[in-house]
Amino acid sequence: MTTFDKLYIDGAFTASDSSETIDVIDSVSEDVMATIPAGTAADVDRAVKAARGAFESWSHTPAEERAKYLTRIGDALGARMDELATTISKETGMAKWLSQIVQVGLPINSFKTAASLAESYSFEEQSGNSLIVREPIGVVGCITPWNYPLHQICAKVGPALTAGCSVVVKPSEVTPLSSFILAEIIDSLDLPAGVFNLVTGFGPVVGEAIAAHDDVDMVSFTGSTRAGRSVSEVASGTVKRVALELGGKSANVILDDADLKTAVGYGVSNCYLNSGQTCSAHTRMLVPRQKLAEAEQIAGAAAEKATPGDPFDAGTRLGPLVSEAQQERVRGFIKKGEEEGAKLVTGGVEPPDGLETGYFVRPTVFSEVKPDMTIAQEEIFGPVLSIIPYDSEDEAAEIANGTIYGLDGGVWSGDPERAKAFARRMRTGQVQINGATFNPIAPFGGYKQSGHGREYGRFGLEEFLEVKAIQT
Repeated sequence: MTTFDKLYIDGAFTASDSSETIDVIDSVSEDVMATIPAGTAADVDRAVKAARGAFESWSHTPAEERAKYLTRIGDALGARMDELATTISKETGMAKWLSQIVQVGLPINSFKTAASLAESYSFEEQSGNSLIVREPIGVVGCITPWNYPLHQICAKVGPALTAGCSVVVKPSEVTPLSSFILAEIIDSLDLPAGVFNLVTGFGPVVGEAIAAHDDVDMVSFTGSTRAGRSVSEVASGTVKRVALELGGKSANVILDDADLKTAVGYGVSNCYLNSGQTCSAHTRMLVPRQKLAEAEQIAGAAAEKATPGDPFDAGTRLGPLVSEAQQERVRGFIKKGEEEGAKLVTGGVEPPDGLETGYFVRPTVFSEVKPDMTIAQEEIFGPVLSIIPYDSEDEAAEIANGTIYGLDGGVWSGDPERAKAFARRMRTGQVQINGATFNPIAPFGGYKQSGHGREYGRFGLEEFLEVKAIQT
């Protein structure tokens, strides 16, 4: 077992104000793999004061100099890829081969992209007799979730530092270990003290203290819609900027001229990414009613090939869920689906054969799901797919838009222009047509209760900038 007994504040590893600790659980063995400090509001106050003290100098550091730090952080993450992927796979359950690509590869990209933007972005422009200046917003509180722990931190910290902001990071207490490795990297690279600060702990203590703090100028939060509402309420007391990336219940709409086998197979894989613990997962599959039976067969076969197992075994497609609480939550949704009359195609509440230890859930497919069923409306965050039949394209659009969420979606058609036309009808922040590749520099964020604000690329940088007009 590893002990992380210090926070990272003002350029140094320092003891928490409290002696309390939090256990971090290995999702495969169910054993305690590490302990971390349970930070306090006093720790947050120290971190915010350090960030405030560093902001003036950092914000006036030339952008090309800031870029050099970001590049070095990205390179150092790459040098520790195996260690990071191993750690995150133990925490989250993601297969290690996939963790290397996603859980570590995307964070490296976040810093490298941020460095490139720092060198190319125009922070000033002339408009008539006005000089339009984009300036860093100030001290940013970054509150991140457990499903993509390092990625979500770096997607905020990279552009925030590029903008000239200083940061206080609060990772999820469920999967915090990669944040300590990031802090070790930053400590080794002589980033000015106070620019990056790390305070671990529980959301109602550390997260709330960050959101409420008078000297925090912005909160960037990724997590559940419920928690996002709470952050917004607390932050409103000081009228600070809040960027929210929240839940999703994304629709994968298969039109009647699509290649059904390809579309359904891709849809199952997308839904099950990270064992379904992905906010943008396409968890609702909409198919023409006349093709429902065929779609069921394809989806059922694909789900049964999604082999659950140890994340460190070569043949594993799905690892365990992150925690016992999440396992019970997902099983509860599966029970609810059966109780409300959905057709169970494959899967169910019983643990996969031979995997009684570890937080495993059977890859599950429901069909004949009605749009108002619980499993079609609520974010499950597990490997559970709901197949919903429709009778017309207009009905498909109505169903696709018929949740409180609007984060992501997919459209499949033999005619790309028809697919684009349908994509424009979807009230979502992103849409993939015919399984298009994820673009890590395209704007990412939601409509409706999936949040507001955008991450990645230029749009992600601009979230951390204020706009000033200087008339001459």
